[in-house]
Amino acid sequence: MLELKLNKVSKHYKNRIAVDEVQAVFDKGVYGLLGANGAGKTTLLRMLACILKPTSGEILLNGREIQRMGGEYRRLLGYLPQDFGYYPEFTAWRYMMYLAELKAVPPEIAAVRTEELLDRTGLCAEKNRKIRTFSGGMIRRLGIAQALLNEPEILILDEPTSGLDPKERIRFRNLLSSLGRERIVLLSSHIVSDLECIAEEIILMKDGRFLKKDKPENIVKEAQGKVWEYTVDGPEAERILQKRAVCNVKNVDGRVRLRLLSEERPAEDAVCVSPELEDVYLYYFGEREEEKL
Repeated sequence: MLELKLNKVSKHYKNRIAVDEVQAVFDKGVYGLLGANGAGKTTLLRMLACILKPTSGEILLNGREIQRMGGEYRRLLGYLPQDFGYYPEFTAWRYMMYLAELKAVPPEIAAVRTEELLDRTGLCAEKNRKIRTFSGGMIRRLGIAQALLNEPEILILDEPTSGLDPKERIRFRNLLSSLGRERIVLLSSHIVSDLECIAEEIILMKDGRFLKKDKPENIVKEAQGKVWEYTVDGPEAERILQKRAVCNVKNVDGRVRLRLLSEERPAEDAVCVSPELEDVYLYYFGEREEEKL
């Protein structure tokens, strides 16, 4: 049984609290961390990766504090930060083999793992190219590959789909879904649809605190009956955009179709529609606090 527990974990800096007494328990599965910039997501993931030490509270793996486990914990961990380091003059193959050595992957299986992971991330044909010639999406895929080198039981990914095109994101989502069956996968992303597709549970984080931790379908239910669509002329659309929490705007036959949040029907011809996770995101993290449900 694999269990990762956050017990009143906080991280304080001089003039602010980045993470504020968060509590949660994770076992095998995929968990999505969702929040606006500055919510504390990256700080939390860095603590889970043992890069930062909590100011207070503890992070436990099967009852043991991870800071005290040292190398034993790191051998179980795969981590992809937002901006991961690489050597531009290395080829993808050399880079992976170099990291395999740093992660103490036995030499007899390092080449096999490297070949397999470059293939799974669509980089096998590019393995002898220097990394400096890679696109942003290719570099991101290489980062995902290196995070999996040591076959981690805990996988922590910060904005892993940033820079990936739609085809690459689908490939990555499928990969993560399969990985989550045997390990704990924690990822943050601003791409709400990615989390909605693969996360078994979503954590909504704001101002360093967890607002919700639940299955996506249960979180979405909170907006049931409060998401509306209707069509207006351009000038009226501009007026509404200034005053209401609008989820989506689409031009249709010279007019503007709006999707917005409202406790009550916003117009006579407004139709109530099924909510999505993006609607809930706007509710919790939209700029206009007065428009909350």
